Amino acid sequence: MVIISAKKLLMWEKKQLLKGGDKKSLNLLIDLLGGLSKKEFNFLKIKPEKKVELKINLELLEYFWEKHLNSSIPIQYLGGISYWRDLKLEVSSKVLIPRPETEILVDIISERFKNKSKKITFVDLGTGSGAIGIALALLNPKWDGLATDIDKNAIEIASRNFTKISNQSNLKFYLGNWWNPLINFKGEIDLAVANPPYIPLKTYEELPKEVKKFEPRIALMGGEDGLEHIKEIVRYAPSYLKEKGLLLIENHFDQGDRVKELFLENKFTSVKVLKDFSGIGRFTIGRYK
Repeated sequence: MVIISAKKLLMWEKKQLLKGGDKKSLNLLIDLLGGLSKKEFNFLKIKPEKKVELKINLELLEYFWEKHLNSSIPIQYLGGISYWRDLKLEVSSKVLIPRPETEILVDIISERFKNKSKKITFVDLGTGSGAIGIALALLNPKWDGLATDIDKNAIEIASRNFTKISNQSNLKFYLGNWWNPLINFKGEIDLAVANPPYIPLKTYEELPKEVKKFEPRIALMGGEDGLEHIKEIVRYAPSYLKEKGLLLIENHFDQGDRVKELFLENKFTSVKVLKDFSGIGRFTIGRYK
């Protein structure tokens, strides 16, 4: 640990922002690598005479800040941590950094399953860091969760996250592509949720370099039209869902109508496209028969 004055840290912050970047990213760096939260940092402005305890010294923090500025590597990967909802998740370049809009998936499910005494079996397809699956497992300890991912590194990260965050045992992890590892659960799933790779090839090629260069392509690119993985998930869902089981998918901002068609083509009913924070049709939900 390193102890410095609040005044020195505040002056250091001003100096770093003159180099470029934005205040939000720098605050996140100070939080993840320095161990000082944004709330604690803002409090220093009121009491600049206060002493501050940091995990690493300012020289090392400056090194990481300049690395971020020069290479565009996301702060979350530098710190190995991402905040999502009320979770603090381990992340690496092997998993996607969970996005704020994806949090809405959990809110949609919470609203649909208000009867907290009812036991359900849910699956988080393509779990990545485990964000969605862990949030759902914590939402109701009576629920049994299954989480799949094609990448062994992602499964290991998600499993560690669940162990660190919770002492529950209601979420299990399976290695394999989408539904494939769940052959023994056919016809037993009440709810399936997925935030699959849905970015069309042309759009992927135009992504900012901090995304395209560092985040896993396998977790982003959805083929020529962005629907490659969504088609597979929807097509095989009826084999795994119970009758009246729900499927909820996050899709690209302009894919809502087409994804809705895919649901209807595969015998889903009550299909709706739901909006994100920006009023964009980001999520598609349907009931199997």
